[in-house]
Amino acid sequence: MRDGSGYTCGTCGRRHDDLPLSYRTRAPAFWSEQLAEDDRSELTSDLCVIRGEHFFVEGNIEIPLSDAEGTFTWGVWVSLSAANFGRTTELWETPGRESEGPHFGWLSTELPVYGVSTIELKTHVHTRPVGEKPFIEVEPTDHPLAVEQRTGMTMARVRQIAEQLQHAGWR
Repeated sequence: MRDGSGYTCGTCGRRHDDLPLSYRTRAPAFWSEQLAEDDRSELTSDLCVIRGEHFFVEGNIEIPLSDAEGTFTWGVWVSLSAANFGRTTELWETPGRESEGPHFGWLSTELPVYGVSTIELKTHVHTRPVGEKPFIEVEPTDHPLAVEQRTGMTMARVRQIAEQLQHAGWR
């Protein structure tokens, strides 16, 4: 999603038509292209298994905007236990799956804009209706990502993130 107003980039000096309100990563931080050849590993747009023993789901960390309508969204990967991953995939196409309680997970995406690692932050994965990515709740700590999820971010912060990430190949 994009806000439509555009901005002049402080990194390249050019005008960009849109200010992105979301970014995603293609795979968990622990994935490598060599794993694509491993029969026990699989990566889809929603789920990932590494060597048959590490399990991940993609979801959204949503951050309210404090000075505009809407939210900023990080599309991230979270590791789940084998049992919780099994339950998640069992209910994947089941209407009403959102009534399932949250599952504990470890954040498995590095978000470089926070100055400290986001890998292995504690999270709760909240299942949503069929067709919607899970909501990822970061455990409330003093980590800057957790603070932003609780308190929100400004459009100036969104612009700062865009200036840092767009020129590094993020989308």
